[in-house]
Amino acid sequence: MAADAPPRVSSPSQQNPQAHDPPLPTILTYPSSSSSTTPPTLIAQGAEARLYRTTYLLPSLPCALKYRVPKSWRHPVLDARLTRHRILAEARILAKCRREGVPVPAIYGLDENAGWMAMEWVDGAPARVAINAWLRLRREREKGRRGLKRKEREGEQEVATTEEEKEDDNRNDKNDGGKEGSDSDDDDDPAPVTGDSPEDADLVALLRRIASAVGRMHKTGIVHGDLTTSNMMLQPPSTAPSAPAPDDANLLGGDIVIIDFGLASQSTSDEDRAVDLYVLERAFASTHSRVEALFIHILENAYGAAYKQAPVVLKKLEEVRMRGRKRSMIG
Repeated sequence: MAADAPPRVSSPSQQNPQAHDPPLPTILTYPSSSSSTTPPTLIAQGAEARLYRTTYLLPSLPCALKYRVPKSWRHPVLDARLTRHRILAEARILAKCRREGVPVPAIYGLDENAGWMAMEWVDGAPARVAINAWLRLRREREKGRRGLKRKEREGEQEVATTEEEKEDDNRNDKNDGGKEGSDSDDDDDPAPVTGDSPEDADLVALLRRIASAVGRMHKTGIVHGDLTTSNMMLQPPSTAPSAPAPDDANLLGGDIVIIDFGLASQSTSDEDRAVDLYVLERAFASTHSRVEALFIHILENAYGAAYKQAPVVLKKLEEVRMRGRKRSMIG
């Protein structure tokens, strides 16, 4: 009887256990997911989950697969229950947001027992990367303009002064000990972006889209829990320009897509919404400090246009800010 038994076939992960580090979830070890043309790629790894880029059904359809890693230090039964609950909760929140028109990734499939969820792959870069790149280009332009003005002033002085005055200037410069160096350091200190300049129009439009997307999410009754510009993707337009755009013409273009709802919850509390906004404000203060004041100003208008109960939330936000300042003062 033993001779008639079929040979035992090992699973793909057993055949090549050293193929990936960290090891892939079981769903990504089958031939349909681990083909040589579109192998799964680890994009990010956090404390709770890993994010992979892979394909769904067709090799031409990319998707993002979020896998909640089992916790060995937790009781297996408790870990399975928590994983199942969190996967289903996040999926319900994403589905609700999609129904209400909130810009979030679509869900392709999930297995709450295995701890994975496949979602739409969002092209583009995080808003954090795009805003910082735009700020760098703006600062370079500011330095260039200051350099041109400095050269123009020097040229005017050369025309207006005589050879004798130049010698006096040189003697004064030696006595001053090179004070001009400190002035150049002050010029390098970037000033806050006010949004009044025409070149700031793209940034102002992006900040309005961010505030509007958050307002629509709060209107739906969803609180994100970790609102940062790293959790907002800037999806480029479907029709890309045929010719390359100069400098930052399309750097801030595209639609805002909110991602990573692992800490999100369904809540109708104005206090929870205010805390959500405060977390986003603090993210701007730490990551895009030059834009913080401009974003707070835009938030009051664009957020209110998307959510009718915004005045109540913004009033609560003032209270949350006061508590945050008091906590920072006390330490």
